Amino acid sequence: MQRRALSLLLRRNIKINAVEFSTALEQDPLDLFNPKGAPKYEKVLEISRPASRKNHVEHKSKTSKNKKSELLKGHAVIECQRPEFNHYKNQTYDMKEIPLASKGWNHYKSKGDFFIIKLYENDEDMKYYFHGEVTSFEDLELDNKIVDALKTINILRPTRIQETSIPVILSGKNTLIAAETGCGKTLAYLVPVIQQVIRWNNELKDRPPNSPLAMIMCPSRELATQIGTVAKQLSHLLPFSCNTLLGGRTKRMMMNPAFRDVDIQISTPGVISKLSTVGIYDLQGVKHVVLDESDTMMDDSFNEILLRLLKRMKISYKNDPKNIYDGCQLTLASATIPTSIYTILADCVEPDSLEKVTSHKLHRVLPHVPQTFYRLGLTQKPSKLLHLVKKAVERNEPTLIFSNKSKTCDWISLMLHENGIPISNLNGDMPAEVRQGKFEMFKNGEIPVLSCTDVASRGLDTRNVKWVINYDFPNFMADYVHRCGRVGRYGSPKDSQVVNFVTYSGEIELVNKIEMAVRTMKDLPNVNANISRIIAHRK
Repeated sequence: MQRRALSLLLRRNIKINAVEFSTALEQDPLDLFNPKGAPKYEKVLEISRPASRKNHVEHKSKTSKNKKSELLKGHAVIECQRPEFNHYKNQTYDMKEIPLASKGWNHYKSKGDFFIIKLYENDEDMKYYFHGEVTSFEDLELDNKIVDALKTINILRPTRIQETSIPVILSGKNTLIAAETGCGKTLAYLVPVIQQVIRWNNELKDRPPNSPLAMIMCPSRELATQIGTVAKQLSHLLPFSCNTLLGGRTKRMMMNPAFRDVDIQISTPGVISKLSTVGIYDLQGVKHVVLDESDTMMDDSFNEILLRLLKRMKISYKNDPKNIYDGCQLTLASATIPTSIYTILADCVEPDSLEKVTSHKLHRVLPHVPQTFYRLGLTQKPSKLLHLVKKAVERNEPTLIFSNKSKTCDWISLMLHENGIPISNLNGDMPAEVRQGKFEMFKNGEIPVLSCTDVASRGLDTRNVKWVINYDFPNFMADYVHRCGRVGRYGSPKDSQVVNFVTYSGEIELVNKIEMAVRTMKDLPNVNANISRIIAHRK
């Protein structure tokens, strides 16, 4: 009887209330005539049947339209744990306040939230990312013997930044090369410098030892070693000599100096400043000086030494390529341009003389590398790190772990080592003897995981790396750009990733800016580094 009465009610289109049970027990939701009473519920949902065939069709068409609009959204550039914050390709905002997934991350309940940024949907988007229209170095006014040497080491086609930079440098202009990380900036300045040096060598014979014609300076020993390796490889195929000077043993070099013929000198600023001050090296004859990672070189920790060196070299406004006595040429290379660069250089070089060679992707989030942002509490970070690193080691995927302080870097190394992870660590507080060769071991695949500070974030060739994990989110936007640049480089694996752990309010503020830049399709703001402050944070 009870079931029959209920079916009659339904046939007459009478609205009924469906219940949502608070208990986990399986019960019949239609058993409304239970003598014990209806089960307890938390809220009632109104469910009504369409009154007519026409209403039913309208309801169906609305549903299909909603599904279509969802499908039209396409690729999610920002994919969030909360889908209402997803951002889609070509999506724009009319509202004054743009919704951010990371906006409420200062609240303690936000722990566990995350979002992923990936601008490129597939490999087709990468087709013209690194290369331009030029298909051979022969089209860039280079000597045939240099083109042949590059072919010998399997460098066949110039990247877009090499295509635009090499002719400008060969013309004798002071040049500022600013482009995204991993696009081939080292060869963009090294190849034209080699061509100049070979020509100068033919005209400037019988030079005294330790009097280079070109000087390449960079902020770290690891980067100097890397540039020196590339230059040495080419010196075996071409008529020029090169030498690399590293800090940490300066007193020994002063007590027992080595004298050699050198055309291109690669060095960190501190050691060459000391050796040239005591007369072991003569920099008066330098015709071309290159500052690699110039954003770091121009910062508080280096600029005093650097400016002193640059004043000795007498940089001219523009050099005549045919006149070897026409002064010194300056080339700057970096993945970021600090706003203070022209002010700092004003005493050494006319800012107007710098020819800018920039990429349209400068100061942008890497479009082809997925970047995941996890909102985690301080105690959640170690277990999350261990989980990610174990997966990476199982799949034989080289991993870089960045932290802001040397103490944290060392602790991560110890913690992962105790959990059976083969790992090494690298930071600026290590003695030169301990630090030497650690990055090379990681690069050669002897160690799959490297825990490091920002000493490993600038310029190093990390084409083998598949994972970058920011255990400590960086303090400055420039550091985020450089850390992410360890993956997604020319020749890197296609499925590289960046994972960020976000904990403190200052970190959340920086994440807000990154997310806003992606949603509004604008440059990353305030891309300035301050190495002296970073060093203060590490101690």
